[in-house]
Amino acid sequence: MTFAKFREEPWRNSHPAYQDSALAMSPAPEYASSEVLLSSLYRHLGLEGATERTVPQRGRELDKDVQWHRDRLRKPDRAVLDPDAFHMLLHSVLESPKLPNQSSKRFVQVTPLVPQAAVFSGSARLSTNSWPAGALVRRMTWLGSRDQAEAEATWQLLFDSVTVDDDDDVFARFLQAEIGTWAPSPHWARVPSVEEPMLDASDQAGLDYPARRFVRDIRAIIAAKQAMTRRQWTSLVEAIIRIAAVAHVTWICDVHARTWVCTRAALDGAGPRTPEEARAQVFPRSFQFLSYGDRALPGLKDRASAFLQARIGLNATLWALDQVEDRRHSLSSAKGVFELCEAVRNKRTALSGAQLESVLSDISERETRTLLCKKGIGSNIMEFVRHVLGQRQAASPILRGYDQGFALRKRGTGNSAPWVVGLGPVAVLALVHCALAGSAGPRSVRRLSQHLSSYGIVVDHRDMATNDLGHQLRMLGLVLDSPDAESGMLLVPPFPSTKEAAA
Repeated sequence: MTFAKFREEPWRNSHPAYQDSALAMSPAPEYASSEVLLSSLYRHLGLEGATERTVPQRGRELDKDVQWHRDRLRKPDRAVLDPDAFHMLLHSVLESPKLPNQSSKRFVQVTPLVPQAAVFSGSARLSTNSWPAGALVRRMTWLGSRDQAEAEATWQLLFDSVTVDDDDDVFARFLQAEIGTWAPSPHWARVPSVEEPMLDASDQAGLDYPARRFVRDIRAIIAAKQAMTRRQWTSLVEAIIRIAAVAHVTWICDVHARTWVCTRAALDGAGPRTPEEARAQVFPRSFQFLSYGDRALPGLKDRASAFLQARIGLNATLWALDQVEDRRHSLSSAKGVFELCEAVRNKRTALSGAQLESVLSDISERETRTLLCKKGIGSNIMEFVRHVLGQRQAASPILRGYDQGFALRKRGTGNSAPWVVGLGPVAVLALVHCALAGSAGPRSVRRLSQHLSSYGIVVDHRDMATNDLGHQLRMLGLVLDSPDAESGMLLVPPFPSTKEAAA
């Protein structure tokens, strides 16, 4: 790959320094739902061999196998349910709602209540080219951990908690065993973890970012498992994962845009002069991308567009530098960004001779539709955000209340009604529990406001007395009105006292 080839095909191949960065958007997000994220997480944790590519075909094979047994009035050895009952279990009891554009399609799609269901259900697409959504959760776990030991411990804790054992309710144990009889391969066993890049320790210091908050919150959710049924608990896990995943992707967009601002300034002889300056400019101390009750998608589109512009700019700069110097660069830390800016300042004349500015202008003009998120990577990011955070729009009217862990809801019933920021009841339960985890004594709703801000969701605690979130908190019995508390509202723990999972 050369600078000239990059000019011709700017999206095909990224520069190795960009692609291998700890802060690269990897895997690149596409369509997913909360259940796709959880199903794919199962596959990355303990279903070796059940890849995203194999899931649709395994679903079709299971359907055929069930029909074969129905025709012969037989059932597999060790199966409890007869074929008719198992067919009803898949296509009625456990069925997850299809989207309106999938209503005429026949495929197996079930609630990922137990890991074995992820063998044949829960891929992002019905074809063989689905993206590995679970890898995004794994990458978040490593980026949000202080060191490799903490990341490995959190990953092991996740595996242990989603494993169906004697402490799970009887229905979950029955399902894991019964589905394992009809779809026995692969069986549930720990998949060796893949080491992921981590954020530099100096960059982590004092930084509150979505992946770090996710690691703490998932531990709090795991600690509450014994207080509820398996279905209730997996709903809480989904709610936290979907908010954290979108916040993480948006934060990565922000970091890339800030990195490009620094690099672009270096082209003009400015930019950060020390690693500390680079750290202050690249990593936002206050991250905000959603405002409670407001429209969500326009602001998200602006951030995705800024990320795409940064991707072109950073890759073009790195490829152009390869033509004028023989040196490896890194975008994994503030120190690496500072060193890149130093190199750009020192090679300004040579980069000007390589027509870097002209190439950037030409690509931006040629790729306008992609940069505006109307196609390609930007469109995929927007689809990911909309379907992960948004309330599921079920094709069947009976199942329209199925999704209660959303963070975006429609303002109105029409297809063109805007998506606004509003938490579903399950998301509220999960966030209140996480906000109170590890705290002693009563806390006001300001604690919840601060917790939401860690994920980039802005809500003024003084507005909670009258807005939709305050109404949800009251309906769920999660607040006590107290004239002595801020906003007159004290948070109430949603579950019996739980001990946070050991680090």
